[in-house]
Amino acid sequence: MNEEHKKDYQEVIEHLRLKGVRITETRKAVIAFIISSHDHPSAEMIYQALLPEFPNMSLATVYNNLKVLIDEGFVSELKVRNDTTTYYDFMGHQHLNVICEKCGRIADFEDVDIPDLKREAEEQTGYKITKTQVLMYGICPECSKNS
Repeated sequence: MNEEHKKDYQEVIEHLRLKGVRITETRKAVIAFIISSHDHPSAEMIYQALLPEFPNMSLATVYNNLKVLIDEGFVSELKVRNDTTTYYDFMGHQHLNVICEKCGRIADFEDVDIPDLKREAEEQTGYKITKTQVLMYGICPECSKNS
């Protein structure tokens, strides 16, 4: 885990402690995995990756931990068209998700000025924006080559 990931990890753990959420070893492992992931893993992917280290952990445990992280605003759920799997994304940095309409690959689009988008949405609607999740769809370079 790099320094930025360690900082994010500590912030999530501290936030959960302050909320009175139990910090179990499996919860710490799920948090560390999702923060360190360069992909947008499914619960099944997280489960399979952590199973060797936590052989008694169930898939339900992974889902329960992801729900806590979603409820606290650290993780978002991504649904890909024509795919029943839900993918998860750590929201520790500002980015948008771009999803390929053909293969379902998900990429991060970084350096987006989300505070401006949030401020504009608040000004236009009068809402107090608490969370921003924007999905963009297109065709990835690999699928474009194969068309």
